[in-house]
Amino acid sequence: MKLSDIRREYVDTPLRADDLPAEPFSLFRGWLDLAEKADVDLPNAMVLATSDGDGQPSTRMVLLKGFEDEALFFYTDYGSIKAKVIDENPRVSLNFFWAPLDRQVSIIGLAERCSRERSEAYFGSRPRASQISAVASSQSQPVADRAALEEAFQAIEARHEGQDIPCKAEWGGYKVRPSEFIFWQGRPSRLHDRFRYECLDDGSWRLQRLSP
Repeated sequence: MKLSDIRREYVDTPLRADDLPAEPFSLFRGWLDLAEKADVDLPNAMVLATSDGDGQPSTRMVLLKGFEDEALFFYTDYGSIKAKVIDENPRVSLNFFWAPLDRQVSIIGLAERCSRERSEAYFGSRPRASQISAVASSQSQPVADRAALEEAFQAIEARHEGQDIPCKAEWGGYKVRPSEFIFWQGRPSRLHDRFRYECLDDGSWRLQRLSP
């Protein structure tokens, strides 16, 4: 089948302005909870888009690991490409796509490193093997081969046998404070519902319907 022939009709689930809250966070929480209840695979998976000082954009998939106090949290190696770019230019964009629900949320905001205490607390909640991998890997840096990664993993595992795995200083979290949300609901005939929440200077949110 040709790519241009791949299509399907969307379900008819209206998104009406009269049903929307004055702020976007409760709506996002509701959509995220529904995606989880609908058994969407990895409902917390999101595209993280960044742009470096030369204007070169880049994207990657990351996992949302916290949503509170009007901020979204994810974690990474501070030596990774994405972390270096964020430290250079904190303006980021996030995108969630829940295909079974025909729903998408795009978010624009500013990212900053979260507290060391929060980073270490989350690190301590991860499975032990994931902790070891984070310490063994210098994310985004060249590595000789797979064997070198596995040897580093085994060395750290042996070194800390019977002990907690310490969180390295170069690993931690970011929090994204949104300034814009766009909620997209697929509709039949591609006449989709799209609404944008834009944060104003006084902290309130302006809601607008957008054309599909």
